[in-house]
Amino acid sequence: MPARLDHLVVIAPSLAAGAQFVARALGVTPGPGRKHPHMGSHNLLLSLGTAVYLEVAATDPEAGPISRPRWLGLDDLTDTSPPRLAAWVASTDDLGPGSDELGRAETMQRAGRTWQMTVMPDGRPPMSGAAPVLIQRSGNTHPAAALAPSGLRFRQLRIEHPDAEKVRALLARIGLAQAEVCVAEGATCKLVAEIETPLGLRTLGDA
Repeated sequence: MPARLDHLVVIAPSLAAGAQFVARALGVTPGPGRKHPHMGSHNLLLSLGTAVYLEVAATDPEAGPISRPRWLGLDDLTDTSPPRLAAWVASTDDLGPGSDELGRAETMQRAGRTWQMTVMPDGRPPMSGAAPVLIQRSGNTHPAAALAPSGLRFRQLRIEHPDAEKVRALLARIGLAQAEVCVAEGATCKLVAEIETPLGLRTLGDA
């Protein structure tokens, strides 16, 4: 099931905090987003080109109670947690049933649109964020194409992980293009995105 990087995810204790984090790093503030009532979350979106975008996700204070862990590790945040690049999503045309490593496939719905995503039982990103959340979209139009141009272009995602070889093997198994994702050995899991901006090359994540 060939896959490609679809979007990056910054999690934050609030959308305001996440927007400020992105603006400081990239010089551009994310635009409007949407709500995900089934996950008790909402987001802001920012174009990183015609086929990649950035999502800032936070717990929605107006959401009702949900009977499951929120996705992307949002339940781990407190009011004082710093925003961070915590996850990334890869798209595929053949999601399959999922796996223990990447989570189980679930059908998502919003505003008449349906898609499938893999979700871990505890809601956290797989392999602490080193491995992608998988998405299979029902339409042919990528959401990034509908976002306002930002002047930003995604260049590469760098991943560090204590078991880099396992991460590489997993990415090879889903057919992900290695040109857009670079994996290296590291003491802890760390994600750093390289993004071209009108002010030059910037990084988002832990330098």
